[in-house]
Amino acid sequence: MPKTGNTNTLPYVELYDIPKIQLSIIDFSTHWRNYRPCAELIIMESSEHKTRNGNHKARLKAWESAWEAYWIDGGRSTYELPPGSPMRLEHDFLMNTRTPEHEEERLELIMGEFKRGFQELYDLGPAVTVFGSARFNEGHPYYEQARKVGRELVKAGFAVITGGGPGIMEAANRGAHEANGVSIGCNIILPHEQQPNKYVQRNVDFHHFFVRKVMLLKYSCAFVVMPGGLGTMDEMFETATLIQTHKMGPFPVIAFGSAFWKDLTELMDGMVESGAVGKDELDFFQVTDSPKEAVELIVCAFPEVVRESLKTFPNTCVVPENDLAD
Repeated sequence: MPKTGNTNTLPYVELYDIPKIQLSIIDFSTHWRNYRPCAELIIMESSEHKTRNGNHKARLKAWESAWEAYWIDGGRSTYELPPGSPMRLEHDFLMNTRTPEHEEERLELIMGEFKRGFQELYDLGPAVTVFGSARFNEGHPYYEQARKVGRELVKAGFAVITGGGPGIMEAANRGAHEANGVSIGCNIILPHEQQPNKYVQRNVDFHHFFVRKVMLLKYSCAFVVMPGGLGTMDEMFETATLIQTHKMGPFPVIAFGSAFWKDLTELMDGMVESGAVGKDELDFFQVTDSPKEAVELIVCAFPEVVRESLKTFPNTCVVPENDLAD
């Protein structure tokens, strides 16, 4: 079992090679800190814990304690869907008991979201979706780089699509807005955290993550993946899977930040070496540290006729060259 350098998370707890370990904070995310007192566990060195069986029991007990703390607290949701939120449609869809009547009602809501998305975005020209974390705010290097990416994309003739929220999404929309380009937001409704950022020219609200993701993919011809968390990983791998299986594209996927994505690229290399993924199935994927190069990689992936059309499409604009410097 691989070791972990962090003893503060579950379920990955390495016990086999460590005779004494304190598992303080068995908490499922940094937002669930209230579970710490209930989940705290100290495993002392003893003959029982020197055996694999003893360690297995201790690990199960730690896991059980954390879940007990969670349920005692009322089964609180993560930060994305807080208790009492009026916007719990997707949670209800995935979690509640199913009946034919309820399923029909949900289907109507879901179809309504698809229809609204199609109506709002069908006339969009060549566009690139920028994925990334909501947690890197203005002043952070990743925010400033995403802002430059947005500007470079507009300069090349693309509209910019994001998830419409704060952080990296805001930065890319802001760059597009500052370059007088088309700036689109597909915002997920999370009243306590995410509202459309002020740099979105056209916003479409969604209750369901999966409907929103369809819009982020359907209306784009390339993707820039800035540093981000689980949501960004989900978006990137679904994009990659659809391209790999020829459900869409092929379209270029550019991961920004070689240091941030180093472990992921090594994992992908390992997948190729093991035969789980074909090397040629990752030809659409590139990594860069330059906003300008990210856009050049995208443009170079298209036929000449497409490149020529980008120069005349309304998404493009002309801004002073010095304003777009890397």
